[in-house]
Amino acid sequence: MKIDGFEKMLEQIHKERGIPKEALIDAIQAAILSACKKRFNDLENIEAKLEPSGQAKVFMNKVAVSRVKDRDREINLKEARKIKPKAKAGDEIKVDITPSDFGRLAAQTAKQVVIQRIREAEKQSAFDEFNAKSGEIINGTVQRRERGGYLVNLGRVETLLASSEQIPGEIYRPRDHIKLYVVETRKTPKGPMVVVSRTHPGLVKKLFELEVPEISQNVLEIKAIAREAGRRSKIAVLSNDSNVSAVGTCVGHMGTRIQNIVKELGSERVDIIEWNDDPKVFIANSLSPAKVGGVKLNEEDHIATVFVPEKQLSLAIGKEGQNVRLAAKLTGWKIDIISEEEAEKGKGKDKEKDKNKEDGGEKTIKVHEVAKELGIPSKEVIAKLNDMGVEAKAATSNVPADAKKKLEEELN
Repeated sequence: MKIDGFEKMLEQIHKERGIPKEALIDAIQAAILSACKKRFNDLENIEAKLEPSGQAKVFMNKVAVSRVKDRDREINLKEARKIKPKAKAGDEIKVDITPSDFGRLAAQTAKQVVIQRIREAEKQSAFDEFNAKSGEIINGTVQRRERGGYLVNLGRVETLLASSEQIPGEIYRPRDHIKLYVVETRKTPKGPMVVVSRTHPGLVKKLFELEVPEISQNVLEIKAIAREAGRRSKIAVLSNDSNVSAVGTCVGHMGTRIQNIVKELGSERVDIIEWNDDPKVFIANSLSPAKVGGVKLNEEDHIATVFVPEKQLSLAIGKEGQNVRLAAKLTGWKIDIISEEEAEKGKGKDKEKDKNKEDGGEKTIKVHEVAKELGIPSKEVIAKLNDMGVEAKAATSNVPADAKKKLEEELN
């Protein structure tokens, strides 16, 4: 059986649908084999061969024997040598059994299998294309609004930009062109599902790579990103060249580069932070535009206490705590902000407290501290204090020094 215009057909389908020719040949071979197996009672020793010219042949693999017992699997040695002159007993012989006419049922079966394989190959091809774009930016065209998001045409496939992945406040119209970040591509029975986002931090990263060529040239390196989509982002950048400013290069001449990025993000504010290997310096930088007076690190609990002038306090914290929250995400440290004036007052109180302790002038002590010193439960301390006429309700209640002394005497 020869398929007319076979090569031309392969080329046309390859161009129109992007399916590799090899996948199409495999699909047609599978179709022929499936149709033939139905005719030959589903024998497993049948194979199909499709030549580049479009000539299709079907073979039955038989074993050459001196005496045939199973005609479906064996061939007489004399007959085998007509096909393979040097055949010996035990050799496998390919016997051409190509039907002259498949018949209506066989042809229909072949057609169905071909269509199925072509669809599968098309799905796989589309999956491979978009899977290779994971972590990249692609362009999409808005089709229409759907429940839970927008239907977006990506070319070979359509996908849903979920409401949760939209920048808050953005509204799209049909035929709007938008940039999308490819989170991942999943295989589904209906074909590849491309998960896209406009809120992912990766979108900010890729926009910087597009606008700032020094990043792809490895002159600059993006080290970390923290983002609250539609409101504000912080991006930490390291310069690998002492002559190149990380912040200035990303901002661009007269702010053109950063303006293009902000425009794409719907006027989302973007802070460019200079990366530093020293956590103290990096944490101080991360709170930009606030000016930081000093940073104290608690390595064990991974907490950074940041001291800022009183006038810079609200700027460092940001509206609804946004600036310090993003700085914490960017640096990976829990950040506590204290005004320098408050810190000085605290130092004065600590000194006064220490002096009182030295002078024996500590006026009160907590119930749980008394319990710990006396080696008895806090509940027992509270009960005894109440018996003494001293009000105490919880482990954090204050105990006067004279009451503590009386309690010690009673227990001794």
